[in-house]
Amino acid sequence: MSTEDISRIRIKIILEGLGEAEGELVRFKAPRTIDMIVRKLPIVGRIALYKEETYFEIPIKMGEEKAKPTVETGTIAFWPMGSALCVFYGKSQPYSPVSILGKITKNLDLFKTAKSGTAVKVELLPNMNPEDSTLEGQ
Repeated sequence: MSTEDISRIRIKIILEGLGEAEGELVRFKAPRTIDMIVRKLPIVGRIALYKEETYFEIPIKMGEEKAKPTVETGTIAFWPMGSALCVFYGKSQPYSPVSILGKITKNLDLFKTAKSGTAVKVELLPNMNPEDSTLEGQ
């Protein structure tokens, strides 16, 4: 396993009846928060909406870690005030500072179709590069 595999954690976010998106948590951005979230995966919840952001409560109570008042489109963040995982799919900014965790890498537009109350599940994806799947010595 390379340091890239250890520092970048791939996740899948499933929105019930809508489809799947993929994302990447980057450990150095908020190591304690990310470690705690990864230990709890898979996590399920129901989406709430705020401007151009989806969020849902997760079973983690933590303070801010390198929190920022602004985010880029596609950001995955933890909102300490609401104990929630957030995905910013548009030009929205957080209600209060969030701990940046990573970004959506595939199917960001899916979140634009989510409605309040949509069931969501976040799970770990295997960290495997196509180059790693070939057998040695062939």
